[in-house]
Order: sequence, then structure tokens, then C-alpha cells
Amino acid sequence: MSEKQSTNSSYVLGALLIILGIFMLIVQFGYVNWGKFWPFILIIGGTLFFFGFFLNRKNFGLLMPGTILLITGMLFQYLNHTHWHYMEELWPTFILAPGLGLLLMFLFGPKGNALWIPGSILVMLALIFYARFCYFFRYWPIVLILAGLYLIFSGFGKKENSEPKDPVDFTGN
Repeated sequence: MSEKQSTNSSYVLGALLIILGIFMLIVQFGYVNWGKFWPFILIIGGTLFFFGFFLNRKNFGLLMPGTILLITGMLFQYLNHTHWHYMEELWPTFILAPGLGLLLMFLFGPKGNALWIPGSILVMLALIFYARFCYFFRYWPIVLILAGLYLIFSGFGKKENSEPKDPVDFTGN
């Protein structure tokens, strides 16, 4: 790390510590209701991770904690306003958040990564659990049955070709 980057990092970290210290003093003296405000810390933290990614797009790993903090912070803020009555239905958000983080890392990360696979699995699991709580959508398993039938029958129409399209040349010519 160059001396200029080290100095800039010191300024940013120093400014964050000063802001955090001022905020904690305000909370200590009762000017801010901690019970209503604490989810904003998660939201601000997630936003800072996204800001770090946008400053240097090579740091695509910042998208995962940014997504998790942002989504869970918004969930907690919503639950604070509803007195936590909907937590029983909204817990799949904790599965959805890392799934979306993995999908963002797939989209903005290096080409050829396979992060879409675990991301899609987590998002699908979260959607399945969300669907469990949607009383009007009680027939959602039919979608799984149709997808399975499609996969089974789409394989019957194709013939196996034993000869590769591009044979490998081991002679070096």
C-alpha cells in the first residue's frame, strides 16, 4: 500500500471513529432513542460496504457483507415499527440476504465464477419459505412439479452424440 493510500485510509478511519464517538455520546445522554435507531447502524454499514465497492470495483467481495447488512437492517427497521409481530413470517430474509449477496458477487465479480449457483439456491429456498406463509399461494409446489416434468421430458427428444464437436488434437499440430 502506498503512503498516500495509507494516509487516506487513516483519514477515513479517523473520521468514522469520530462520528461513531459523537453518536455514542448522543445516545448516552438520551437524545436518540436507541431502540428505534439501532437498525440504521446496519443500514449505514451496508451502504458503506457498497460505497467501498463502487470506489474500487475489484473489491467485489464487499458486496456480500453490504447486502446482508443492508437487507437485515431494513428488515429490523420494519420489524421495529411493527413491534416484531411479523418476524414469524419474515425470517426467510436471513436466507435471502446472503443469496442476493452471492448473486451480486456473480454479476459484478470476475467472469466465469459460479457464484450464481449457491446464490440461486439460497434465493429459491427463501422464496419457498416465504411462499409457505402466503395463504393465497398454497399450490406453489405445482411449479416444482412442472419444472421437474420439463427437465425430464426435454431430455427425451435429444439424441446422444458420441463424437465430440471439437476433437482434441494431442499431436501438437
